[in-house]
Amino acid sequence: MLYTFYCADKVGGLEIRLSNRPGHLAYLEGLGARLITAGPLMSDDGQTPVGSLLVIECADRADAEAVAAADPYAKAGLFETVAIRPWRQVFPKA
Repeated sequence: MLYTFYCADKVGGLEIRLSNRPGHLAYLEGLGARLITAGPLMSDDGQTPVGSLLVIECADRADAEAVAAADPYAKAGLFETVAIRPWRQVFPKA
């Protein structure tokens, strides 16, 4: 099943994000075909990252939580909140 991950950065977390970005990107690449899409959430100025949005194929809720916990951003304490929800893709049609 697909799961969305809506991760909001802690206030002032930009340095944590920047210093852990290479590990985060390598982690996402390691997910292979399980990773459907991913990218930063941006502030209203369109320039400053303030979180992350991901869609990942996971076996179940426990797997989704394990994927989230293993992300280098999460390990570094970047996120204030992480909302994980099952998601069904309607468009574009798969």
